[in-house]
Amino acid sequence: MMAVNRTHIFFHGRVGIPALMAMLALAGAAVGLRAQAPNPTSATNPFFGSVTAHAATSDTLKLSLDEAVRRGLENNLGLKEAENGEKSIHAQKLGAVQDFLPDISLSGSTGLYQHNLAAQGFGPNVIKQLAGKVPAGLSYITRDDLTQGQIHYGQMLFSGPVIAAFRAAGAAERSAYFAKMSARGEVVQQVATAYLHAIAAASEVDNAKALESADRLLLSQAHDAHVAGTVSNLDELRARVQLQAQQQALIGAENALEKDLILLKREIGIDPGQKIALTDPAPYSELATQTPEEVRAVAYRSRQDYQNLQAQVAELKAVHFAYKSQRLPSLSLGGYYGVSMVNGAGSHGNFVAQGSLTVPLFREARIRGDVAAAQANLDAVNAQLADLKENIDKQVRSALLDVDASTQLVQVARSNVELATRALSDETDRVNAGVDDNLPLVTAQATLAAAQSNLVESLYHFNVSKLVLARAAGILESQYRDYLGR
Repeated sequence: MMAVNRTHIFFHGRVGIPALMAMLALAGAAVGLRAQAPNPTSATNPFFGSVTAHAATSDTLKLSLDEAVRRGLENNLGLKEAENGEKSIHAQKLGAVQDFLPDISLSGSTGLYQHNLAAQGFGPNVIKQLAGKVPAGLSYITRDDLTQGQIHYGQMLFSGPVIAAFRAAGAAERSAYFAKMSARGEVVQQVATAYLHAIAAASEVDNAKALESADRLLLSQAHDAHVAGTVSNLDELRARVQLQAQQQALIGAENALEKDLILLKREIGIDPGQKIALTDPAPYSELATQTPEEVRAVAYRSRQDYQNLQAQVAELKAVHFAYKSQRLPSLSLGGYYGVSMVNGAGSHGNFVAQGSLTVPLFREARIRGDVAAAQANLDAVNAQLADLKENIDKQVRSALLDVDASTQLVQVARSNVELATRALSDETDRVNAGVDDNLPLVTAQATLAAAQSNLVESLYHFNVSKLVLARAAGILESQYRDYLGR
């Protein structure tokens, strides 16, 4: 989502528009959904990083999907950044609140003061003119001891920019909140996807191990038959090649699983050296039929990025009014009350109470420019909001299509596994009966391996497509269990 450029302005008063604009920029920086980067590093996408909560131990940590999501919401780097952004906006909003409160301060001082009467105009000529009224031998250098205390009070009674800045600060805080909630949804999607990918990799390892055991048995049988003279050496060589090829596949599958587990641990704050064991199997549950209109209605109510942009519109409307309200006069009240004591004898109070009305003059050209720039920024965000509304419809329809297609792919993949298993069983019987050599058997094993791998991949894409649909509807964090059928 493209951030909106906002022009900085200044005006007379106690609130600073530059500070407000910095606050809005912080909120806008966290807006929108982050696209998953092809390179899974926190340098390109902070949601691939985390704050490590604990050092690695020698124990194996059992990790469920729910536990992985919980750890991700506690430690994920991308969410930490969004939370810190919300805290920063909240702190700056407190500064906007301060502009409505009175300023009260106390001051006090004491000191010895020396005065030169001649320097202040009481020279010899003046003294002569005051003869008889001034004591003889008057020193031109006098000293006094002055102690005084004052209490100062000031309050802004009315200022259009101050009021608008407070409204913008509230909208900025709401925008930061929705950015944080959007980040939470991103964490759930990233962590759940990584967990499902690791489950798929673990299934590939299990399938590779099962096929390796079958190939090892086939090699043993071929070797015994060759020694007995019932089959040729070619059958034994063919079985040995098949076993070694499967061993290579197993090594690759185990390596892929370890790398997927490292990525998962990095996203949820577990030390990369910590051993973990995934406790949840690959889920499978068909979704109830939903229409695009139903999902879209939920999305408009629940999508945090959509609510975020709506809050940004409220922000920029307040900023636009802040610029326009510079034409209005501002009214403030101030004054002080103080007590003074000279040379330790006697004291008297003094006070000042004053009101100040400030009327801007000869600033219309600058104000018009600021208002026009603010209106342009507001129009840009309104355009983004309209575009996002249409994009939500597109995302919902695409996600529903993906769920429907992946459901059919899983059904076909399951059927292929059943057929390949039956074909392998039939071919095994033919080889054991001496009808065929082991070449068709090796081919049937390869077909079953491909069908099993395709089923694992189809299940993974099916579950990911349901997560994407829940994210498109804006309900992923609260309903990911229901969508995965757990």
